[in-house]
Amino acid sequence: MTSRPLTVVKSGGNPAVDAAEICADIAGLVKEGQSVLLVHGGSGEIARLAGRLGVPQRTLTAPDRVSTRYTDPATLEVVVLALAGGVKPRIVAELTRLGVPAVGLTGLDGGMLRARRKTAVRAVVDGRTVLVRDNLSGRLTEVRAEPAQTLLRAGYVPVVSPPAIDEHDQPVNVDADRAAAALAVALGADRLVLLTGAPGVLADPDDETSVLSGYEVPATGAPGRFAGGGMALKLVAAREALSGGVPSVRIADGRVPRPVGRALAGAGTTVTMTCAGAATTGPYEREHRT
Repeated sequence: MTSRPLTVVKSGGNPAVDAAEICADIAGLVKEGQSVLLVHGGSGEIARLAGRLGVPQRTLTAPDRVSTRYTDPATLEVVVLALAGGVKPRIVAELTRLGVPAVGLTGLDGGMLRARRKTAVRAVVDGRTVLVRDNLSGRLTEVRAEPAQTLLRAGYVPVVSPPAIDEHDQPVNVDADRAAAALAVALGADRLVLLTGAPGVLADPDDETSVLSGYEVPATGAPGRFAGGGMALKLVAAREALSGGVPSVRIADGRVPRPVGRALAGAGTTVTMTCAGAATTGPYEREHRT
């Protein structure tokens, strides 16, 4: 793709995640001659804007404890406004201030992130598993890497967020962690860093000192007993990146100074995969690379 090492960084949407520190770290990597692609979420900004507009928010929790945002038409509008109109311009402006050429994109641009809309989502409601059928979310099926590749070759930092485009050419919400994993696979990234509002994977979710230095995610099925809520989805994303050939995946704290540098130096949790040697491709297989 390029002769320079490529790092894909996912900036979590937790309001405590320090986007300015992440941008400063990215600026340092770029000045060292490395390529960086930044994927961002925006749960804090989505919640703030939804509250301001009076749009109720709801979370769906699957039987395997993976939590996702319920996205009805009004929530999808909020997601697009919050990410493309709020979070992204601030990140691009900060990178520009630091002397880093950056370009903001959503998965819609150039059809970069393609997804299939989920016709039904299994969720646990009041102890019962039900099917939710009116959710405008999708599962990523393809990455068309040309827009990001062109920008990376020209020395730009692509700043990417949902939504993606579905099989009917309509926008759908997709998980930003899994989008980061898909892009890392499609671009042949050297490493994926998932920055979040926790110091890493925790043995005890109520004790931030219980961070695990390493975590082996199963090759299939639920992501493990230490995984719940949003962390479960990050581990699913990590597994998808590893199964697609990304050599290194870390989940680390995005609230601290120099979060990217600390993660690359060993902070947080290194994620590996059970029987990783037997898996050479994943849902975003090498033939999707262009």
